[in-house]
Amino acid sequence: MSQITVDGLTKIFGDDVEAALDLLDAGSSKAEILEQTGCTVAIRDASFSVEEGETFVVMGRSGSGKSTLLRCLNGLVTPSRGTVEVEGEDLTAMSRERLREVCRRRLAMVFQQFGLFPHRTVAGNVAFGLEVSGVADEERSRRVEDALVQVGLDGYEDKHPDELSGGMQQRVGLARALATDPDILLMDEPFSALDPLIRTELQNEVMRLQRERRRTIVFITHDVDEAFRLADRLAIMEGGKIVQTGVPVDILAKPATPYVRDFVADVDRTRALTAADIVQNGTTDAESNGWPELDPDMRLGDVAARVLRDGPHRVSENGTSLGSISPDDIARILQSS
Repeated sequence: MSQITVDGLTKIFGDDVEAALDLLDAGSSKAEILEQTGCTVAIRDASFSVEEGETFVVMGRSGSGKSTLLRCLNGLVTPSRGTVEVEGEDLTAMSRERLREVCRRRLAMVFQQFGLFPHRTVAGNVAFGLEVSGVADEERSRRVEDALVQVGLDGYEDKHPDELSGGMQQRVGLARALATDPDILLMDEPFSALDPLIRTELQNEVMRLQRERRRTIVFITHDVDEAFRLADRLAIMEGGKIVQTGVPVDILAKPATPYVRDFVADVDRTRALTAADIVQNGTTDAESNGWPELDPDMRLGDVAARVLRDGPHRVSENGTSLGSISPDDIARILQSS
C-alpha cells in the first residue's frame, strides 16, 4: 500500500507563477523561464509513490530540488501545482488546522543542522514535540526515555547540546523525531555535516531502527554511497525533475540518462548492494536444500567472497527462503560495473 503518493508536483518560486507555469507547459527550460518571468522552477512535474515501511531515498546534486520536494511532503512549502497524498488524504486540499494535525500525528522531520534548542537539555529537546502535542507528563517521560535508549543516548538526559559531539547532537534530533512515534520520517541530509566515520555509524543506526520497526522513510542526500546503502528504492533528480526511479541494482545496471550514468559511475557495488538486491527467485527449495545460507542484508563484497569460494547459497530471512545466488550471478553484477 502506498503511504505517500505524489502526482504532477510542481513548485515555482517568484511573483509571476501563472506565467511561469504556462511557459513550463509550452516546453520552456528553467533558464528561459527565469529570464522571461524572474521565477525559479524548483520542482517540475514530479510523480512517485512511497510504500508503507519503505526507505525511499531522493538524491541529486545541489540545486536539483530534492529538499524543496521534501518540504512539500509536510506542508512547509506549498506546491504551485499537483497533489501530495499521505495515507489517502491530499495535503494540498486540507485546511491549515487539518494539515497541522496530520503533520503532528503522522510525520516527523530530521534536519541537517540538528535544530536543537541550546537552552534545553537532551531530554528537554527530545520532549519538545510531545509538549506541543499536549502529551501528559508521565507518558512524555516514558517516551523520551524510550527514544533515547533507541539511539544509544540513555544517561545523557541532563546534558546540553554544547556538551555533545556532532554525531551525538544528530542522535538527539533523531530521538526527538522517534519520540512522537511517527508513521513517516522525513530526513533532509541529516548526516552530511558529519565526518565519514560518524556518518557511517548513524547510517547503521537508521538501518538497525528499520529492522526493529519498519517506518516509512523519505531520505534526502547528495551522497551516492549513502543513498545506495540505505535505499529500498531511489529517485534521482536533475534540474527539478525526477529522471529515474528504481531499486539500486536496476539503477546501477540500467541508468536512464547520461546524467544518471555519470552520477552513479563511482558507486562501489561491493558496498552499495546487498544479497537482497541480487537474489534470484528461480531456484526451488528442493534444489537449494542443504546450500549454505546468507542474510539478505549482507553486502555484495562479503556475498561474493562466500559464493565464489563455496558455490551457490540460499538467501533466507526468518527461516523463509528468498531465493539463491550463484557464482554466475556474482559475475554478472560485477561485470556490469
